Amino acid sequence: MTMTTAKPAMRPARPEFSSGPCAKRPGWSPENLANAVLGRSHRSKLGKARLKDAIDRTRAVLEVPDDYLIGIVPGSDTGAVEMAMWSMLGPKPVQLLAFESFGKDWVTDVTKQLKIPAEVLDAPYGQLPDLTKVRKDADLVFTWNGTTSGVRVPNADFIADDREGVVICDATSAAFAQPLEWKKLDMVTFSWQKALGGEGGHGVLILSPRAVARLESYTPAWPMPKLFRMTKKVEGGGGKLSADIFEGATINTPSMLCVEDYIDALKWASQIGGLAEMQRRADANLAVLDAWVEKTPWVAFLAADKAIRSNTSVCLKVVDPRVTGLDEAAQADFAKKLAGLLEKEGAALDAAGYRDAPPGLRIWCGATVDSSDLEALTPWLDWAFQTVVSELAAA
Repeated sequence: MTMTTAKPAMRPARPEFSSGPCAKRPGWSPENLANAVLGRSHRSKLGKARLKDAIDRTRAVLEVPDDYLIGIVPGSDTGAVEMAMWSMLGPKPVQLLAFESFGKDWVTDVTKQLKIPAEVLDAPYGQLPDLTKVRKDADLVFTWNGTTSGVRVPNADFIADDREGVVICDATSAAFAQPLEWKKLDMVTFSWQKALGGEGGHGVLILSPRAVARLESYTPAWPMPKLFRMTKKVEGGGGKLSADIFEGATINTPSMLCVEDYIDALKWASQIGGLAEMQRRADANLAVLDAWVEKTPWVAFLAADKAIRSNTSVCLKVVDPRVTGLDEAAQADFAKKLAGLLEKEGAALDAAGYRDAPPGLRIWCGATVDSSDLEALTPWLDWAFQTVVSELAAA
């Protein structure tokens, strides 16, 4: 490989490649948030109207079926997933797919905190579990797209049409970038800090009619924290869904500035062509990195199989023998130096791999990122690698 130390002539115009919170939409400005309901109660008529607007725009852009409910909940995507698991799991056997760090977190919460015996179908980073083992008579918890592994499920064919259990899908890095098969999913969660570049702290929870039926027919054995309660007790036992949560009311106080920012991102998504264009942009971004990896011997995708490779949280690993021959700690140090140099030069911010994942880089390719910035980035990736590997040789 030809070595050079010359810095590339052009930097990405927007070097924000963080996997969350992600890059703001192109053309974003604080002035776009002038309609934010500030200094007012979120329960005011105006506050509820903005929250309802966010819900309605979510349905339109994400193409959520009319009979599914959408609510804004606390705690980002994590809070939404926890609400789903604490409220619904227990009456049937449980299976969990664990192929990245957050899926592993859901395993811990189900088996250690809720103490529900569960079957865990796991796989190393970069791979998927054996999806043929998913049972139709069990509840299922899984991430559609592994943010920390760069792996996604290719479709929902592994979920039976006549399933008996409910399906809880953590879709936070898939929503707005990959086609979600709604008829196969009962509780879908995401945070707008991902594919729409929103601010952190808020989650979105989407319920199918089957999810509503489970919530109203099943009362968990454990105490339910207020933040997780989606039903109200009714006379004679059982519960009734708190429908106001899905009409603009919230369980706790949201940031109306963040809500306005979310509305701004949804407006942008609609203006550029909606869900299809959002997915096309993410695919085009992945294609830029794919073309570069194909001709670059020192790097490879963590997800070797194209069919399961994420088009949002793209994870890369160093495969040069001068690095792979190092011990694990030294490889991690190399990756840290690589990301640090990219940040120092203003070429890529927050591009380090997730702390629990194999050492490497993670580059967000969702729709709020422009392909032109990824094209400008790849020469910097080569330059940074050559610089750090040269320092390694000289040490």
